[in-house]
Amino acid sequence: MKPAWRVMWACALLLCAGSAWAKCAVVATAPVLFGSLNSTQVRSTVQTGSTTNAGLQCNGTVLSVLSATDSFKLTVLPATGGLVGPTGDVIPYTLYADSSTNFPITRNVAFEFGRTGILDLLGLLGGTPKTVPLYIRTQVGSNVAAGLYQETLSLGWSWNYCEGIAIGGLCIGRDTGAGTQSLTVSLTVTNDCQITTPNISFGSAPVVAGFATVSQSLSVSCTKGSNYTVGLDDGLNVASGRRRMKSTANNYLAYDIFKSAGAVRWGASGAARRASSDADVNPGAGTGTGSQVFNYNARVYTDQATPPAASYTDSVVLDVQF
Repeated sequence: MKPAWRVMWACALLLCAGSAWAKCAVVATAPVLFGSLNSTQVRSTVQTGSTTNAGLQCNGTVLSVLSATDSFKLTVLPATGGLVGPTGDVIPYTLYADSSTNFPITRNVAFEFGRTGILDLLGLLGGTPKTVPLYIRTQVGSNVAAGLYQETLSLGWSWNYCEGIAIGGLCIGRDTGAGTQSLTVSLTVTNDCQITTPNISFGSAPVVAGFATVSQSLSVSCTKGSNYTVGLDDGLNVASGRRRMKSTANNYLAYDIFKSAGAVRWGASGAARRASSDADVNPGAGTGTGSQVFNYNARVYTDQATPPAASYTDSVVLDVQF
């Protein structure tokens, strides 16, 4: 009977330890996909992205006994970098271990997850396989051209923790390991413009010949490196190729908008549009931050009969095409 008693006691010890076993492994990552954002959003606003799987997966039940000697480290390479676009522009960003900004991760410096409490919040060793997420925040001020921006990171994981706890809290084995996985981060920048368009006011006059020419300008600030054209539609009441303002009594006053100081009508299609290279100030491709100015003049046609006295209005839409 004595040998049987010894067998039962040994099994009890193994069961106590076995119920606390945990294992970690390096697994394939899930990419960080920011999607498509326009250049103004990228330049002026912090953009956030994340991966649900930064390459480390664990399971088990040792979360409550993690000690000061247990370690889960991540080293990110390359040491410097950012999202690189087709023209060489770079969008810098910062890596974080959590969804706040409390735990920034410095490249090429081992970050210790085991000392932050993050693993507790994740329930990483809670009995079912779980992966470690990673968070990214872009930095504002990136004036970049449109295109696909990417970077591939090397994520080096290493761990060393107690995987088995016997009766009395003694560690009877440690799980140690290391491995590296690649993580792709990508963001697509699209073209965008900021437009300033003042209203056109002809004032008042008793006859059509009394309206003076209005000379002014509009400004456009478009994505760095973008070539574009600016068009003006025909307004709400066009007739016979002329824009018209309308009164509440359905009378009309014909007028038009012309390029720069000339007599070439500014329209919405083909050669009637204006190219960025045709800007009166800062002609050429967009700069992302500086404005390109397009001068124009607006005139009431004097070869029409003077309509009844009233207020006349119209609405013209400006569009930019890349």
